[in-house]
Amino acid sequence: MIQKATINDVKDIHALLSDFASRDQLLPRSLSELYEHLRDYAVCRDSNGQVVGTVALSISWDNLAEIRSLAVQEARQREGIGRMLVEHCLSDAVSLGIFRVFTLTYQLDFFEKLGFRRVDKGVLPHKIWADCVKCPKFPDCDETAMLIELQADTGEFSRVHL
Repeated sequence: MIQKATINDVKDIHALLSDFASRDQLLPRSLSELYEHLRDYAVCRDSNGQVVGTVALSISWDNLAEIRSLAVQEARQREGIGRMLVEHCLSDAVSLGIFRVFTLTYQLDFFEKLGFRRVDKGVLPHKIWADCVKCPKFPDCDETAMLIELQADTGEFSRVHL
């Protein structure tokens, strides 16, 4: 089940993200950053209520949002949880009137299957100057920028065929 994260989820989200960050698969997020941006996060819980996946949708600029901090427990990968988390973000973006969503990722095949396409980081100047300049990998980022363009469709979203 996918739902908005609550204050009680922060430590579980932090542990999950820290595991992936320790293997250099995503950027680390501090507890203070998670508390500050809690409203951006959604979680997937198992039948026991344990957080098994998380994702954040961060608004970058007019009609542009970023999917970040997507992580699913390794034992639960390939169950469709990542797809559900991303689709939750895409629906959330459309409900906010945002129809362009990007991500910086190492998981190219996963995002391509969801309709994202590779783009040059230069098309994301607000991201680069707001966040990337603070990153320890800047300016030698090895992540790939990917973008999806959406259209409203009766309250849901549909992908624009590129």
